[in-house]
Amino acid sequence: MLEPEQLKTWLVKVARKDAEAFRALYDATSPKLFGFALRILHKRELAEEVLQESFVSIWNNASTYQSSLAAPMTWMSTIVRNKAFDALRKTDQALEIDDDSFDPAVMEALESSDPTPIEALQLSDQSKALARCFARLEGLHRQAIALAFFHDLSHGEVAEQMKLPIGTVKTWVRRGLARLKICLSPAEQA
Repeated sequence: MLEPEQLKTWLVKVARKDAEAFRALYDATSPKLFGFALRILHKRELAEEVLQESFVSIWNNASTYQSSLAAPMTWMSTIVRNKAFDALRKTDQALEIDDDSFDPAVMEALESSDPTPIEALQLSDQSKALARCFARLEGLHRQAIALAFFHDLSHGEVAEQMKLPIGTVKTWVRRGLARLKICLSPAEQA
């Protein structure tokens, strides 16, 4: 069972380039992260490559992890997901960037420290409302907002990551946040 507090502790130490903490983090999380990469890529060799690139990125960017924005497994899973999509783009395969075929339960299970899937799926009312409203956004708009807020990327960095003009990204983020605000307003919830 992956304890978020232990993962946070290891990430803090990895940010200080502690090799032992990195090994412990890798040993604890690599099976789940590899399975996630394999689910996206369907090729073992490619998933292994993506996992290795992801852990290099985790090593290099651990100091940017902010526990107030995402659980450790969510943060690392997003890195794996982005690397996997980059790998798919390089192979010129048809790709839906925000692939809705991923079962939300898989993402929940990746970050959960709960022993059962039922417990992993239990969310607070606010989380459910946010998830419901977030799901209403168009796929690429969701991705732009997720990159900006969960990875703390600037509009320029999001545009570079998504291979889009910066103006498009700014518009998507602004409109998406406005839609989330409306959806989460008390009048809409009633």
